[in-house]
Amino acid sequence: MRRSIFALSVASAAAGIAAFALPATAMEDELPEWQQARAIGTAERCIPLRQIRSTEVRDDQTIDFVMTGGRTYRNTMANRCGGLRFERAFSYSTSLSQLCSSDIITVLNRTGGAFMRGASCGLGEFTPIEFPEDAEE
Repeated sequence: MRRSIFALSVASAAAGIAAFALPATAMEDELPEWQQARAIGTAERCIPLRQIRSTEVRDDQTIDFVMTGGRTYRNTMANRCGGLRFERAFSYSTSLSQLCSSDIITVLNRTGGAFMRGASCGLGEFTPIEFPEDAEE
């Protein structure tokens, strides 16, 4: 009995090592498309509010800002922002004409037909990104 458990453990470990030995392209294909995006420039502290066309909440820590003209900036916050992924809605307030890494967003929780304020979280820097299909064009 001990030998079969040991053999099973060795086989499981070998399978785990084999999974890490997959080529990078095979592992990238398994990632969701949004996680395959790559940085195409240096991070910026601010983006112009007037150019934000839409936002795409990716998870509790990541928001993509799609700009007029098609450029996308990814904002990865230093910490997770509770409820952001589930609610996919947030607000911000700024006195400037830009949204900056020093600004705070607030998750909007839907309750019935209204919104209630949820967690407030600090933004990170805005990194220009492109997705694999955009790079091929």
